[in-house]
Formats: sequence, structure tokens, C-alpha cells
Amino acid sequence: MVNIIKNAAKTKIIAFVSIFTALYTVLRLIPTMPMIGASGATFSLSDVIAPLYGVILGPYIGGFSIILGTFLAMALGKPVVFMFLDFLPATVGAVSLGLLIKRKWALVVVLNLVLLAVFLIHPLTSVFVDISMDSTVFSFPFAWLHIVAFAVLLSPLGRKAVQWVDTLTTEKIATGLAILAFVGTMMQHLMGNLLFESILAQPLGSIPAVAYPGIWTSIFFVYPVERFALVALAVVVGTPLLKVLKNSFLPLEK
Repeated sequence: MVNIIKNAAKTKIIAFVSIFTALYTVLRLIPTMPMIGASGATFSLSDVIAPLYGVILGPYIGGFSIILGTFLAMALGKPVVFMFLDFLPATVGAVSLGLLIKRKWALVVVLNLVLLAVFLIHPLTSVFVDISMDSTVFSFPFAWLHIVAFAVLLSPLGRKAVQWVDTLTTEKIATGLAILAFVGTMMQHLMGNLLFESILAQPLGSIPAVAYPGIWTSIFFVYPVERFALVALAVVVGTPLLKVLKNSFLPLEK
């Protein structure tokens, strides 16, 4: 009986990895908005569902599905941007949310703090950007929304969100998923920013170092809208999906 249960669990895991890898591969091939500063590169529709992989599949299965799906998309023609490390941003976001679902809160806090600190001390990061308003120039922290997301993670909301997602109440699932997706997508953005400035400047030399201050200023106005749109779409897609899967299939990881 034990072997039958174990085999059934393995079959379920293999089935979920296959289905979600295929889904991620397809969505990875569908471009959305262009990546500012990286000629010809675009964000993919897969960014919408990346946070859900951690919440639904857990950190290991979810992360593995994203990695496998990313490389399959590359094999099918998706341009390689970050020297075959393109899987890292979405994987970081999914694994982080998977760890939160497993109540590994401290690990996610440390990872978020490290990513934020490394980004802020990176020589090509503009810690402050100059914003002109009515002929007056203000210096504003570029990473303000990342700081807000980290504060949300540290607050009681960071833990309550996991409890809300575990319920069967639509409103609570949506609220918890919104909080988790916000934290996850901002960590994904941090990892993407680090690859953007660490690889495209050197060793590839695709973007000159002197261009980064202007790029960060341009992204400053775009990334909050982009991130909130991803969170909203993740909630719209993820809330009914979680309700359907919760009793029938989940959890996959114990």
C-alpha cells in the first residue's frame, strides 16, 4: 500500500511538471513589452504566471518547471539574453513564494535582503534618479517599490498572506495571492536588474556603462506599472486556479 501511494505521488508530480513546463514554455515564447535598453529583447507572458508556480507547485517543483520551460523555449527560438541565465529571475520569484508557502519565511527575508543590498551597491545601479517637477529637480530612490515590498514581507502581512491563500474563501485567496505575488514579482525584478547590469554591460558589452543612468531613469516610470499589472493578472488567473486545484491535487511538496 505504501509503495502504491508513493508511486501515485510520483506520477502526480511528473504529470504536474510536464503540464506546467509545457505551459511555461508556450507563454515564454509570447512577447509582451520590450525590455528597455536591451535591443530586441522583450518580456514574456510567462512573467504573469511565474509567481503562481511557487504558490501552486512549491519551491522545488515550481522552480524546476520554470528552469526546464525556459530552456525548452530557448530551444524553440526564444532569444537568449543573459548568457543562458534567463531562468534566474522567474525562478527566484517562484522559489521564494514556494518557501513562504512552506513557512520558510526567514530564508526568503535573507534572500530578499541580499538581492536588494547587492543591487544597491552595484556600480552600475542608480541609487537615486532625478525627477523634474515644475522646474524643480528631486532625487528619488530608484528602488522605492522594492523597499516597500521588503517592508510588506517583514510585516505581519507577509505571514498572513500564506494563511489567507490556504483558505477556500475567494476574497482571502485573492488578497493573500496579491501580497505574495507582489513580493515575488519584486524579487524577480531585482534578480532581472542584476543580470541586466552585470551581463549586458560586461562581459557582453551590449550596453555601455554610461548609458545606465538614463536607462534607470526611464525604467523608474515604467517598472511600477509593469509590476502591478503582473500582480493583478496573477491574481485574476491564480485565484480560481487555486480553488480548483486545492482539494484535488495540492499539496505536491511536503
